[in-house]
Amino acid sequence: MSSEGLLKITDPSVMRALAHPARIAIMDHLSATGEDATATECAEMVGLSPSATSYHLRALAKAGLIEDAPSRGDGRERVWRARTRGWSLEIGPDGGSEARAAESAVAGVFLAQGDERVRRWLSRSHEETTQWYDAALMSEFGIVITAEELTALTDKMAELLEPYKVSQRQEVPGDARRVTCQIRAVPVD
Repeated sequence: MSSEGLLKITDPSVMRALAHPARIAIMDHLSATGEDATATECAEMVGLSPSATSYHLRALAKAGLIEDAPSRGDGRERVWRARTRGWSLEIGPDGGSEARAAESAVAGVFLAQGDERVRRWLSRSHEETTQWYDAALMSEFGIVITAEELTALTDKMAELLEPYKVSQRQEVPGDARRVTCQIRAVPVD
């Protein structure tokens, strides 16, 4: 884990443990907010039963991504916390077929969830205030760039977003909302 709290996942078995929508949602919540949660609390967030959510929590714990948190009271409920404030997959271009398949599985779930968030926004955007409607952006820019320039560009974008991340924002204005910001920068054929 780096000093910023970002866990670089290189192990295919850990990637496979993440490759489920409920598990990514749980990790997103626990790592981004830094809050501890029970299976019942996580179940409300992911839309599953507490027992099904407990199964996913145990799988995340077995993979080393979450751990037991201190009890909140009588100890009857198990409380969980993330072991990191964020994570990324790092197999590199030389990763073997097992690692590439595991990375692809996680990326597929992650992309599907991101696409679904955008679809939900589109279905309700007409109900939003003009301020939020105008603030939202969905665009694609075709650019011509070198690998070094792309690295510099994405580093600058990440730097611009850093102060607004859920895990970093100290004082949140009363009218602030959680927003998904998806940036996809990949070479095209």
